[in-house]
Amino acid sequence: MPVTEPTRFRVRVRAPIDEVWRALTEAEALRTWLSEYAEVELPSRYEFWGRYTPEGDRPRQRLLLAEDNVLRFAWTVEGTDTVVEIALTEDGDTTALSFSQTGLPDFDALLADPDSPLGMMHTFWALSVTNLVDHVEGRSLTARCDLTSPLMSEEVLIDAPRGEVYASIADPGVFTRWFGARIEAEVEVGGRWAMGSLEQDPAPAKIVDLVPGSRMSLAYQHGVVTSWELEDSDGGTKLTFVQSGFSEEKPPYGSWMGWLSGVAELRRFHEIDDWVPLWTEVYLEGMPEGLITLDGK
Repeated sequence: MPVTEPTRFRVRVRAPIDEVWRALTEAEALRTWLSEYAEVELPSRYEFWGRYTPEGDRPRQRLLLAEDNVLRFAWTVEGTDTVVEIALTEDGDTTALSFSQTGLPDFDALLADPDSPLGMMHTFWALSVTNLVDHVEGRSLTARCDLTSPLMSEEVLIDAPRGEVYASIADPGVFTRWFGARIEAEVEVGGRWAMGSLEQDPAPAKIVDLVPGSRMSLAYQHGVVTSWELEDSDGGTKLTFVQSGFSEEKPPYGSWMGWLSGVAELRRFHEIDDWVPLWTEVYLEGMPEGLITLDGK
């Protein structure tokens, strides 16, 4: 695999830096937001494994540094030595979290095999850090992905009216705001749906089911179907989010974790009054946009 620049991103956390550091370095907290199992003995041991962790049959991490709000550890994935670094800095009354990981596939290689253990690192960390942020901000976690199960269905309660939640899924402009990537769509049964541009996507998804205010389903050319179904629930909305149509021999865990991190941001979009995107910068080697800076506009 060619040497690439580290994958990196930056998020804002509405919690004091000491609370975020404890959540990163205490085993009990890690077992809440990150992994099924975790053992931490600073400054010598930092390990996590289990069904929520790629290649999680055993610990594969080796602690390199844990001081001055910088956590660095080696993690061997698919026989490749990667290095993860998470650094915290105070940013007014919030905490800025900077993440990087070396040794990951570039954008083209990721598209070729997003569900290999190395390929899914990008969305594994997107979902994990989203859950970390919700954990320290005192919010319920959206989900974790069980990498031993082919079931891809999640129910999420969103504290917002059903019509507003539906609009944020069916309106491409609103979807783009909370999801963080441009969406173009022809919002009708049989219409095309693309992440990016309809003109540049050679194989856009197709809207195969659409009931305004209630549900929408997308079908992709490789057979996977992604569905949202909405119901009223005590003044809010119950969202049932499902992926189907894939081979149970190789479930698309990489894309599922990416979607789950998006669903978590959808909840934040509706439930936080002064919402701005969790993600402030995202960089993946070879990504057409290069370094993405997000501002919620």
